[in-house]
Parts: sequence; C-alpha cells; structure tokens
Amino acid sequence: MSVDLVLAGARGHGRWHLRNIRRLQAAGRVRLAGICEPTPLTEAEIPDGLGRPEQSADLGALLDATGARVAVLCTPIPTHTDLALTAAARGVHLLLEKPPAPSYASFRRMADGVAAAGVACQIGFQSLGSHAVPAIRRLIAEGAIGEVVGVGAAGAWARDEAYYRRAPWAGRRRLNGADVVDGVLTNPLAHAVATGLALLGTTRAEDVTGIETELLRANAIESDDTSCVRVRTPHGPVTVAATLCAEHPGEPYVLVHGDSGRITFWYKQDRVLLQRTGHGPEETEYGRTDLLENLLDHLDGGTRLLVPPDATGAFMRVVEAVRTAPGPRPLPEHAWRRLPAEHRRVVPGVEDLVAAAAETLALYSELGASWALPNEVST
Repeated sequence: MSVDLVLAGARGHGRWHLRNIRRLQAAGRVRLAGICEPTPLTEAEIPDGLGRPEQSADLGALLDATGARVAVLCTPIPTHTDLALTAAARGVHLLLEKPPAPSYASFRRMADGVAAAGVACQIGFQSLGSHAVPAIRRLIAEGAIGEVVGVGAAGAWARDEAYYRRAPWAGRRRLNGADVVDGVLTNPLAHAVATGLALLGTTRAEDVTGIETELLRANAIESDDTSCVRVRTPHGPVTVAATLCAEHPGEPYVLVHGDSGRITFWYKQDRVLLQRTGHGPEETEYGRTDLLENLLDHLDGGTRLLVPPDATGAFMRVVEAVRTAPGPRPLPEHAWRRLPAEHRRVVPGVEDLVAAAAETLALYSELGASWALPNEVST
C-alpha cells in the first residue's frame, strides 16, 4: 500500500529527495502528501508526477493536516532535533538527513525522544546503503587481508565561494547562538567518516576511545574546509583527511589496511578493489539499497533498518570533537591561492596530503605540513 509522506526541505539537496520520492510514487510505494518550506514551492519547482501536495511552513500543522505516516527531513542542521521530535510526537516515522544533529547532546535528545515515541528513524548516510559495506565486512571477517591495522579515508573535493553563501548557516560553527558545525568532516564529507567507522565495525558511541582533530580553513568562513581526524577504537584507528579546496578534485574513498592486503572502497560509486598477498587485484561493483525504501520495507515487513540513530553514535562523537575544538586555524596566505575563473580557493598539493593521510593513518602535522595545527585531543 502507498504510504503518505511529507518532505521538509525541498530546495537544495531536497530536490534530490523530490526526485527520489517521484520514483517511489510512480512505483506505488509513497504519495507525497505535503511539502514543508518557509516559502512554498512554485508549480514549476514540483516535479511532474507528484500532483499538488499541501504546503506549509509549520511541520506539525502539516503532519496533522495530511495524516502522513512518514516524514523526510532535509532541513538546516540546527533544526534536525526539534523537527524530528515534532514528527515523533505524532507517531510519524523518519528519514533524517545527515548529520543527524549539531552536537552530541542534541543527538541524544533526538535519538532518545524518537525511541520513546516508538517510531522508526533512519539517518541519511546513503553510502551505508551500499551492498559493498557488508561485503567488505565479510572479507575482513574471513581474513582476506589478514589482521586489520586501521582504516583511512580521503576526500578531495572542490567548492566555490558561492557554496558558502547558499544559506545563512553554510560554513558556520554557530548561528544566532545555536550550534551548526558545518565543517568538511561533519557535513559534505561526513560519509567518509561514517563509512570508515562502519567498515571497522565501530559505529556506536561507546566504540570511540579517543579523537584527535586538526581543523583548518582556506576560505573566509567560520568552520573548517581542510581538516583531518583520527578516531581511536578498540579495533584500530580510523583516520579521515578531507578538503573542499582541492586543485584537482577526485572521488572520495575509504581504505582498509590489513597486514597482508588492503581494500579500497569508492563509496559514491559502490566500487571495491581488493588487493592481497598471493592474488591479483579484484575489482567489484555493488548495488545499493535506497534508505527511504529500506525504511518503507521496515515499516511494511520488519526489514532491519540500515542506519538507525545508534549506528551513528561514533560519528556524532566526531561531530562533538569538532564542535568543542578551538576554531579552525586560517591557513597562511602562502598556503592557498584563488582561481578567479572558478571563484574558489585551492590549497596546492592538498590532494597528495589527503591521500598520504589515508595511506599512513597519520595526521597532517605528522606528515610535515608546515601549516597544520598541533593535535587537539578529545577523549
């Protein structure tokens, strides 16, 4: 049976959700009953095939009016907790975009409130819907690369200056007294952090024994755009290096290091390369389960949720470490340059540095970057 659904946040990344909802509506899985936006969408902004859903700036009122059973929340980070609890109080199940909250306290308030309400909640780390994730964990469990010594992740992306002007909260640590924490590790390349933790099987908050951060920025913003973090776990370290200032951007990846091999996972492409002693390289492409479909299957037949809130607890410990660390250090002017034609700032050589961090599990300062911060340690 078709499930009535409300989408909160239908512009920006919300457009992707609109297209996905249209696909599921055409398949008879959902009906878009409402859209929550401060300014209503025009007729032209609503894709064909979605009809004329009700619109309101008030999520609670919209849920009451439509009787929707599911809400997809793709709103600014500081609103996630309150909107999730607004839906949960009405018995509405949730797909909540990442990061689930801007602080660990607000995450716990959301997760505990959702659990108390008895509603299902899926966190929108789409990479964790990749069929490559369980396949890699099976390879690790079978000893395909020997004993795992750690996980590295590298993300070298580019964002122009307009990216930081797209919304009042973009590139901010706080806004109007509220936490935002819109840094490279916690939002655009958050998947690298969450996926690295998932491959090591260390997704819960209690799996984290320590965190070291190095937070920097080339852009004239409040948050970080070129950073690295090393998460200590009982199963080894997870080191993630990321930048939005790559001169030559590439596909982000996670690298599982074993004492007799390695596994590289390009998580946006669902592509895996297995390299191990005594064998030739083996490359495999996997399918992916859409997280909204997984939520619907959970509601319909009890299928296990792929990304419930507690499976993001370790990631939220990283968010908290970034939130409580000193403000990101501005890179010295000699360390970056502006590309006028592309209206963006780049850090020459940062792609090699990011890759080296994933390869060695070292932080920028340990790799000899002259502009890197001393380690900030959170336990």
